[in-house]
Amino acid sequence: MIDSFRAARWIRTLNLVLQAVLFLTFVGGLNFLARSHSWRYDLTRYRRFSLTAESLAYVHELSLPVHIVVTSNGEQADDPQVKGLLREYVYATEANPAGRITVEYVDLYQDRRKTEKYGIQDPGMVLLVCGDKRRVLTPSNLYRVENKTVKDFIGEQAVTAAILDVSNPDRKKIYFLVGHGELRPDDVDPARGLSMARDQLRLRNYDVETLDIVTARKVPSDAALLVSVSPQDPFNAYDQELLRQYLGAGAGRLILFLAPNSHPGLNDLMIDDWGILVDDDMILDLASDSLTEDGDLIIRAYSPHPITQILVDYKKELRIGLARSVRPLPGRPAAGGLTVVTLAATSTSAWGEVGYAQRGIQTTFTPGVDIKGMPQMEPPNRLGVAVASERVPVRGDLPSSIPGGKLVVVGTGDMISNARITNTGAEEFFLDAVNWAVGRDVALNVPARPIERFSLSLSAGELARLRYTLMLALPGIAALLGIAVYWARRT
Repeated sequence: MIDSFRAARWIRTLNLVLQAVLFLTFVGGLNFLARSHSWRYDLTRYRRFSLTAESLAYVHELSLPVHIVVTSNGEQADDPQVKGLLREYVYATEANPAGRITVEYVDLYQDRRKTEKYGIQDPGMVLLVCGDKRRVLTPSNLYRVENKTVKDFIGEQAVTAAILDVSNPDRKKIYFLVGHGELRPDDVDPARGLSMARDQLRLRNYDVETLDIVTARKVPSDAALLVSVSPQDPFNAYDQELLRQYLGAGAGRLILFLAPNSHPGLNDLMIDDWGILVDDDMILDLASDSLTEDGDLIIRAYSPHPITQILVDYKKELRIGLARSVRPLPGRPAAGGLTVVTLAATSTSAWGEVGYAQRGIQTTFTPGVDIKGMPQMEPPNRLGVAVASERVPVRGDLPSSIPGGKLVVVGTGDMISNARITNTGAEEFFLDAVNWAVGRDVALNVPARPIERFSLSLSAGELARLRYTLMLALPGIAALLGIAVYWARRT
C-alpha cells in the first residue's frame, strides 16, 4: 500500500515536471518563431504605430546612418507620440545596417557632457545627425495647433523630411551680403552682430558664408539664398543687375531687412520685377496694446503663408524695433505668375510718418502726407511690415509650372540681430522665411494624425457613489464569494 502511494506521488511529480518542460518548450518555440518570422499588425484607429508607405520607401533606401537625439528636462515624461513614432523608424531600418536609424534620449540637466556635445539647451527638441549634418525639430514642427489647441500630430511628415535632408549629400549654402554696411553673421556684437542667427542656421544643416558682391562681381552658383540685413550704402547699378539676373534668370532667392531712413537703391528691382513697394517712412502706433514698454511695435496681424503659419497657429506676437511700411504695389496687374503677399501687418491705428527726418516725429496723422493702410488691400486698413513675392512662370498652356525666384522684404533692419532675435516671434519668422525661400517647406504626402482625447465628466454625487463602490461594494462581493465557496465545501 505504501509503495502504491509512493509510486503515485512520483508519477504526479514526473507529470508536473513534464508539463513544465513542455510549457517552457512551447513558449520558447513561439519566441523563436516570433523573432525569426515576425508579423506586426497596427489595429489602432489612425495607425499610430505604423509609418506610411512613403516614409518606409525613403528610410529603406538610406545609405547613411542617422542618429536622433531627443532632449528632456527630467521633470516631464517623454512625449509618447514622439517616442512611439521614433521607435517605428528604428524598427523599419533594423534590416538595413548601412542606413540604420538610432535614437537617444538625453536629460539636459544630468547629461551635461552630451548637452555640450550636441549643442542643444532646450527640452523637447529632436536633433537629427548624419555625419556632420544636423537638423533640429521643435515641438511646433511636430504638432498642428489651432486657437492654441493641439489638433494633429504631424511628426512623421517632419521627421521623414528631416531624415531626407540630413542624409542628402548636398548641403544648402546661405550667403549673407556684406560690402554695403550690412550686419554680419561673424559679428558677436549685440546690436550689429548676427552670430546667433548664424548658429541657428548651422544647427539646421545650412552652410553660412559672407559674400561681397562689390568685389566678387558675381553670385556663386551654389547660393541657395542671399540675405542682406540693414544695408546702409546703396547698391550700384552693377550690383543691382547681378541681383536681378540671380532672382530672374537664375530663379534665386533673396531676403532683405531694410531699416527706416536707409536707401539701398533697390526700388526699381523691388517695384518693377517683384511688385513690392518699400515706403520711405517710419511706422508710428500710439495704441497702448501695440507697443511694448521699450517702445517696440507689437505685430499680431498675419496672412496665411508658410512663413507665418507657426505664428498663426500659436497666436504669437512679433515684436520689432523701428520699422518702415512694406506693401504690395497698389494697382499692380495680376500677371506673369507673380504672387505678392503681405506676411505681417500693424494694427489699424498705425500710420507711416513721411518726412520725419526733416520735420521731426509727429504724434498725429497728417492726411495727404503720411501713409495709412488701405481698405482694399489685405489685410484691410493695416500697414504691412513684411511682404513675400514669388514668381512661378507657367509654361504655355500647360498646367504644370517650374519654380521661379522668391523675394522676402522686411521693413526693419535689426530684427535678427543678437539683441533682438530672442524677441517673441523673431526667430520663428526668420527661420521659416529661410525654409520657405530654399524650398524646405514642401510637405510630403504624409497625412496628419488627429489627437484623440477622452474625458470623463462626473458630478459630485456620481464621484461619491463611485468611491463607495470601489471601497465597499467590490470588497463585499469578494467576501460573499469567499463565504459561498467555504459553505459549499463544508456541506
